Amino acid sequence: MNIPDLPNYHALAVLLITAFALYLFRRDDIPLETSSLSVLAILCLLFSVFPFYVDGTHFEASSLFFGFGHEALVTVCCLMIIGSGIVRTGALEPIGRYLAKLWKISPTLSLLLTLILAGTLSAFINNTPVVVLLLPILISVSIRTKTDSSPMLLPMGLATLVGGMVTTIGTSTNLLVVSIAKNMGAVEFGLFDFAKPALMASVVAIIYLWLIAPKLLPKRTASMPDISPRLFSAYLNINEESHINEKTIADVIALTDGQLKIESVQRGPESRNIMPLPDTILTVGDRLKVHDYPDRLKEYETVLGATLFSGINKVDDEHPLKAEKQTLAEIVIIAGSGLEGKTLQQAHFIQKYAVSVIALHRAGKAMEIGRSSIGNTRLRIGDVLLVQGETEQIKVLKSKQGFLTIDGAESLPQTSKAPVALGTLLAVVAASALGILPIEISAVCGVLVLLLTKCLNWEEASSALSTQVILIVAASLALGAAMMTTGGAEYIAQVFVALSFGLPPGGVIAALMLLLAILTNIVSNNAAAVIGTPIAISVASQLNLPAEPFILAVLFGANLSYATPMAYKTNLLVMNAGGYQFSDFMRVGIPLILLMWVTLSFLLNWLYL
Repeated sequence: MNIPDLPNYHALAVLLITAFALYLFRRDDIPLETSSLSVLAILCLLFSVFPFYVDGTHFEASSLFFGFGHEALVTVCCLMIIGSGIVRTGALEPIGRYLAKLWKISPTLSLLLTLILAGTLSAFINNTPVVVLLLPILISVSIRTKTDSSPMLLPMGLATLVGGMVTTIGTSTNLLVVSIAKNMGAVEFGLFDFAKPALMASVVAIIYLWLIAPKLLPKRTASMPDISPRLFSAYLNINEESHINEKTIADVIALTDGQLKIESVQRGPESRNIMPLPDTILTVGDRLKVHDYPDRLKEYETVLGATLFSGINKVDDEHPLKAEKQTLAEIVIIAGSGLEGKTLQQAHFIQKYAVSVIALHRAGKAMEIGRSSIGNTRLRIGDVLLVQGETEQIKVLKSKQGFLTIDGAESLPQTSKAPVALGTLLAVVAASALGILPIEISAVCGVLVLLLTKCLNWEEASSALSTQVILIVAASLALGAAMMTTGGAEYIAQVFVALSFGLPPGGVIAALMLLLAILTNIVSNNAAAVIGTPIAISVASQLNLPAEPFILAVLFGANLSYATPMAYKTNLLVMNAGGYQFSDFMRVGIPLILLMWVTLSFLLNWLYL
């Protein structure tokens, strides 16, 4: 085994930056957008301060920004917008409705059909809308039938990842790998060119998720069951015996150790509302509108010497606080909400939607923060808010893009624009599959159709885009370009070939896929794929073998994001909604990775070598 000599200093620097990038992408305390921009800036500084020449030609640092205009990024963004249009118009509503009915007839057969449906839809649209469609349906089924939702949700989520491997547009990872392979002149993949091995492996995966995975999962409780007590709106009526006559609101709040939050003050026979400013002096007859738990409201009544009313009735044993019109719901933050990275206060969430946020769950667990601190916590995709409000208010939330509302209901919104949105998606796919238009052009035309037909407006289209995806794609493409230009990818390929010396070509492919499978469960799958693709092409070149199976080994390996909840954003959605633990993903995901690795390695060796 001969390890090659070290490459040039620029290549070494790029490899070190790559290792640093993978470390940054793994950090939960640093926003992925910040990590991506940092990597891009460091790369540009390197080639600006220390010029690099390729065959006597100066390598321009500004060329590293090409990722922002790359066809793969354009396609990814357009497909995200089209997927948003599918969700907003309710184009998938009939599928969800019939699937929910079928669950009442045969749960076992329904699970199989759900897995097949999830995988099929994810081959053509981003899997987030598919998970958003199916999660409420499956949770509704478990609530109505009083069965455990654990055997349903995680297999469904993993089925969407399996289905995403089948086409070039199934995931952003596929698009990046295919685009880089084309740009490097290695091979040009059509929409269904690797569907054969992907479909054959998918059959194996679906059978595993249907028959074996549910038996491996312990019973889990949903992240936020219907809890009590709830929050109530009530009035503290100030009478002549109250301790707070002629005192300011600041004095009143101080008497409750800062716990009392006054929404408004009603004064006079006409009950006009006045602002609860700190220096406002309270008088007999004022009514303080407050919102809190029943025990706290009764405590305020005693401490302030006021009388507690709910509506027109005094709160007592005969007229207790009731929550007849109040609904609890779980709101999962997903891409497109505009809340990622913001606090509830910054987004004016409570004022905009007129609901109360009672609790916040992250990574399947309740965050140890007080209710008053929830509004100051920066939100992430996959966070779950337990909110309370009137039924109509919860319905408003359901209609908003970017929120997945889980309350046991199965009804989904559908509009007259649904056929247009679905037809647009089919036209985009057909134009690419038949070779009429490249996918990046048909996708742009599809977005234009959705905007012209008012399936979406520009605000909704822009909210469908993910800053995370845009920056990670641009940074990953820059890393890949720098590795290829400096010879860093060639050096890693030489080391890889040396380490795998003695293995047959099929063994080298299997080793490459396993490496990517491990990497994608630790860092961003897009970063892993973009870094791995140039290496795969170099390995194939050194072995004098076709590049296609090596590129597909990277593509398939980077899609095996099954073993950790943070490996893919929909894993986090499923984890929070189903109350899963980290170990559940490992228990189900690791056997699935090994199963797919063995199957795909055999298929690539059989079909391409």
